[in-house]
Amino acid sequence: MNWDQIVEAILPSIVKIETPQGHGTGFLCFCNEAKNVFGIATANHVVEHADKWHEPIRIHHFPSNSTVLLKEPERVIYVNPFMDSALIVASFEQLQLPQEPIPLLPTDDRLPLGMEVGWLGYPAIDEENTLCFFSGTVSAWNDFRKAYLIDGVAINGISGGPVVYFAPEAGVQIIGTITAYRANRNTGETLPGLSIAQDVSHFHDTIARIKSFQEATVKKKELEQPNNDVPAGPLENKTTKA
Repeated sequence: MNWDQIVEAILPSIVKIETPQGHGTGFLCFCNEAKNVFGIATANHVVEHADKWHEPIRIHHFPSNSTVLLKEPERVIYVNPFMDSALIVASFEQLQLPQEPIPLLPTDDRLPLGMEVGWLGYPAIDEENTLCFFSGTVSAWNDFRKAYLIDGVAINGISGGPVVYFAPEAGVQIIGTITAYRANRNTGETLPGLSIAQDVSHFHDTIARIKSFQEATVKKKELEQPNNDVPAGPLENKTTKA
């Protein structure tokens, strides 16, 4: 399966997420059995401020030319700051999203080093509605953060974009989300570095709890805990959020 075919398969699932602070990328990763509650995955830092301050979030689905403005009571956001992952749960009635999301890589699976992956997002360039495709190679796995280091570029605006992989036996799968880019500044100048792709374990864990919007709201309140400081991990040093 060629990359153009993979992009065509995943394109209907990708959205652009706008907040009062900026924008990022997201993708459909959940739909309940009744087809009336959907989950859009993204990076936590894309929606963190809006979630904390109950600000509106605008989501664009360019394949169907549709947009929805979600105020705080109309959505539930499950966040994991440590893993920089977030899942926006809502009905998304105005958006013509696919009825079935692209499968997530199973939690117990890990992509081997050297495998080629691709990712898509809406970079902060002159035309911010332009969806861009990137590709690279899995360079390393960071077990502390449960994240891939990828030999490829990440630009502001594509945070939350899906990282995809094709396996002949399983088809197209999403292995993670782009969260940051770590440039090489050891010589004092900015040299090419590595992109960071968080794995999909937060999404798997959250999806297992959701059957309806009401249930999602209850579970969100149960999971909310005081904001304790989390020690920075090895990927925090000299890392730029995408």
